[in-house]
Amino acid sequence: MLERCKTAQERWGGVHEIIDRWLAQRRQLIEAGMQLRERGEYTPTDTPKIQAFCELLVDYVSVGHFNVYEQLALEAKDFCDDHALTLLKELLPEIDGTTQLALEFNDKYDTKEHCNGQLEALLFSLQALSVIMAERFEYEDRLIKELHEAHSEQST
Repeated sequence: MLERCKTAQERWGGVHEIIDRWLAQRRQLIEAGMQLRERGEYTPTDTPKIQAFCELLVDYVSVGHFNVYEQLALEAKDFCDDHALTLLKELLPEIDGTTQLALEFNDKYDTKEHCNGQLEALLFSLQALSVIMAERFEYEDRLIKELHEAHSEQST
């Protein structure tokens, strides 16, 4: 039994680190978005900050899709947790919808030309994005709580 516990801890301890790094990325994304929203009025000199925010946004969304959700699904399968797999299937389409909107924001502001041509709409776009991302964070937090935390307790 002790050996099984060690194996699970070794295997899933890395998932905890992935989630921790991802949540740190989330914090950076939120802080960068808040700084941009606080500005209120934008000029072409703000373009590098806006592009940096777009990079953070795309990086965060990508890590979720190509790393975190995949690891959570593997964890649920390994623990034969049908409830967790059902939850994952239920929430991923919701998360995918927010991904599409985040990518649309990125496409709108990712280059100097795109950004400078739409500076007057940026505050509204940031406010709309923050609502969508708040929904996404709720879905993600639910996945982490239901899938990873439950399995972490089982493995110890």
